[in-house]
Amino acid sequence: MTRYKLIIEYDGTLFVGWQRQQNGKSVQGELEAALFDLTKVKVQVHGAGRTDSGVHAEGQVAHCDIAREISTDTLRDALNHFLRKVPISVLSVEEVNGTFHARFCALKRHYLYRILNRRPPPTLDKNRIWWTPSRLDEKAMHMAAQTLVGTHDFSSFRATSCQAKSPIKTLDHLDVERIGDEIRVTTSAKSFLQHQVRNLVGTLTMVGYGKWNLDDVRVVLNAQDRSLAGPTAPASGLYLVQVDYP
Repeated sequence: MTRYKLIIEYDGTLFVGWQRQQNGKSVQGELEAALFDLTKVKVQVHGAGRTDSGVHAEGQVAHCDIAREISTDTLRDALNHFLRKVPISVLSVEEVNGTFHARFCALKRHYLYRILNRRPPPTLDKNRIWWTPSRLDEKAMHMAAQTLVGTHDFSSFRATSCQAKSPIKTLDHLDVERIGDEIRVTTSAKSFLQHQVRNLVGTLTMVGYGKWNLDDVRVVLNAQDRSLAGPTAPASGLYLVQVDYP
């Protein structure tokens, strides 16, 4: 039995999320179907992050065990052949030790959230960015974001359906910058609560619009009450960019 580590890119628009579900196509399900087409046996794929419906990935990491040894280039190319009808691409494959686990061995996960901040709507980036035509103050957003960095109880930014045992998480960084008409929010942590990044972004836009200030964000954080935070930003702007391992 050989364990393989996969790095995967996908457009999440058409999927119900990473995790296999009964109500539609999932990234995990499509990868497992491609592995079955290749090996003729059921192979389970384990991912580093369970991205939600509509969320994209540039560097999702997964692993799987295959009974027969296949060269890494052959496995990558064969999977991409069977995945050609769906927006998923296996970027690389490598053999790893049997103790490697894509989810539990991960040290840090890096996310990007993209906001298109201009009057005209997107065309090429439709479903891949959040369009907000009203002007945002990215500098005020960045300053407010720094109050959220560190170890906190993030209950105010947690989905009601979140199954994490604890709301306490550590944000290593949360940065906001403008590049032309695009505002990019980048953040890293060992793990995140369900919808945490999208809820953080939605809250920061309230600052960007001038409706809230830095102190308001502190109040929301300390309240540990989801109803007091900003809106949940759309899934279309969120990307899992990279996962770090020892």
